[in-house]
Amino acid sequence: MNNDIDGAIGAALKDFRLRNGFSARHLAALSGVSGAMISRIESGQVSPSISTLSALATALKIPLVSLFRETTSNYTDYTFVENGAGLKSTRIVDEHVHEYENLAIHLRRDLQFGARIVTLKRQEAIPPVYVGNGVVFVHALEGEAVYGYGKQEFTLRAGDSICVDAEMRHGILSVHTPEFRFLTVQAEVQR
Repeated sequence: MNNDIDGAIGAALKDFRLRNGFSARHLAALSGVSGAMISRIESGQVSPSISTLSALATALKIPLVSLFRETTSNYTDYTFVENGAGLKSTRIVDEHVHEYENLAIHLRRDLQFGARIVTLKRQEAIPPVYVGNGVVFVHALEGEAVYGYGKQEFTLRAGDSICVDAEMRHGILSVHTPEFRFLTVQAEVQR
């Protein structure tokens, strides 16, 4: 059992080290833990002390618990939605109305993720624009519309995609065809 836990901790440590672009030598210099010990932890050969893991977590600027992410449970949530079976919703913003279908909503203590298909019909009312957190991805499925990001405007046609930082004003500015359908995905870190 300990070998499984040691291996999971080692794999998490190596993943965080590589994500930061650190060599084992660089992490050793930052943490005060020897490069040889880091190598042994990453390969699951030792059961590191909490103080050693704490020093490594501090050097990586992650919570200590992150090194235990693969040891706490053997389950995860997933969402499978068959064609046309998403949760259908309507959004009303002032005079503007549009339909969307939720395909996935995933909440973890560190991440929020959502995906939906939105259908906008050409209308007099102005579609809403948004400012939020995280990243938004939009992929045009049908029709044509103008997407605004800050002061920039992009014409989206079927097959086009755009990915933006959600902290800047963004959204559909106008719909050129009778209907515009798109997939939108948003992900943000939970703090």
